[in-house]
Amino acid sequence: MSEGNPKERKYVRGHGGRILPMPRIKPWKILLPPTPSAKADSFSPLLLIYGFAGIILLGTILLWLPISSETDRFTPFIDALFTSTSAVCVTGLVVVDTGTYWSSFGQGVILALIQIGGFGFMTSATLFLLALGRKIGLRERLLIAESMGLGKIGGLVKLVRRIAVFTVLAETIGAALFYISFSNESPAATAVWKSIFQAISAFNNAGFDIFGNFRSLLDYQENTLVILVTAALVLLGGISFIVVADISTARRFARLALDSKIALITTAALLGLGMIVILLTEFSNSTTLSPLNFPQKLLIAFFQSVTPRTAGFTAIDIGSIKDYTLFFTIILMFIGGVSGSTAGGIKVNTFGMLAATLWSTLRGKEHPGAFGREFPTQLIYRALALIMISLGLIAAVVFVLTLTEEFGFLGLLFETVSAFGTVGLSTGITPDLTTAGHLIIIMTMFVGRLGPLALALTLMQRQKPSIYRYPQEAVRIG
Repeated sequence: MSEGNPKERKYVRGHGGRILPMPRIKPWKILLPPTPSAKADSFSPLLLIYGFAGIILLGTILLWLPISSETDRFTPFIDALFTSTSAVCVTGLVVVDTGTYWSSFGQGVILALIQIGGFGFMTSATLFLLALGRKIGLRERLLIAESMGLGKIGGLVKLVRRIAVFTVLAETIGAALFYISFSNESPAATAVWKSIFQAISAFNNAGFDIFGNFRSLLDYQENTLVILVTAALVLLGGISFIVVADISTARRFARLALDSKIALITTAALLGLGMIVILLTEFSNSTTLSPLNFPQKLLIAFFQSVTPRTAGFTAIDIGSIKDYTLFFTIILMFIGGVSGSTAGGIKVNTFGMLAATLWSTLRGKEHPGAFGREFPTQLIYRALALIMISLGLIAAVVFVLTLTEEFGFLGLLFETVSAFGTVGLSTGITPDLTTAGHLIIIMTMFVGRLGPLALALTLMQRQKPSIYRYPQEAVRIG
């Protein structure tokens, strides 16, 4: 037969010198790209959502049991669900007093949920698999990288181990320092438990406390050690291990990554501005800062600037602060902490990048950036989308709460932003909300913890290279 005959079978020499027919290959199977489902199966943000929801459900069941309450009775399911959601989302809003309502077992469950929520579902799952001797596959590595905001998967397991060691070390040192103070007012066993609970809650920016009567740190206004250690743990947990590791490696500001520079500069600016504003606005308020001497006023103003980073602790009565201080605190809560940390909010990285973009635009620069680096356009689009969706969600939640609750608008706005930013600060209305209001706040905490992350991951998955461009046309601005 001729060479051009399509029916001709060609042969190849196989193993051992045998002549074997060459397998027929269909050319269209070579040209077709992989199916979209194969790509979609590699990673799904829904897995993170399902994981957190499962942990919340498990925590709800445990807190619902009689063993979890001091009364040895079943806790109302809505209260157990609210507490479990607040703990896993490291928020700190509560409907019952943590120190007096829950038993030691219940407080232990809350503390475990806080630690899991602070680590993040994928990081916690990775540590659990490592403890069982399991290997971490590509799928798990992709999930961890995306949940932590990393662009590569190399060295992830080692990074997770380092995060675990850093977390345990920070919490242990914090607990030891707390014990110095708590041992002077409580028996040894009680002081140890208070110290451990406060250290884990502070580092994970959870805002839960077991001091009783919904007072948070009001009784420790003059205790410099407790206030400063709590603030230090909040800042360490809210700045992320990635930034801390970058600082320890680079050792000079100029050598830091752009992400770390923006996180540090923005955090410092917000802390300084917050301290000044709170000090000036509450200086003469007889129910907050006025009774304190000037050094104590500085200390508490600094602490109240730190805690809206999504910590939720307070050393003054939030329900007694002035409206403009309340509104400024809302802004701080909305921004939150650093990406990849235990904090919530839209993140200081997002806010800092958009602030730098605004400054570049005002200076007439065509390509925005900072510190000699240009921002990728897609990141700016994602940041704008995140902020607009977050503002839309908050507006919708506040609108619904004004229909179901009888509290003032500013109080409901404060509660909503506190839930969305997983902060935990409250003007005192949380326990008095209706069942509908509690369910709405539960949803807001869950979305606030996972929504920005899931949205960012979804946008990254859907990003496609542009193969063509449309003609440009101007739109009027201003």
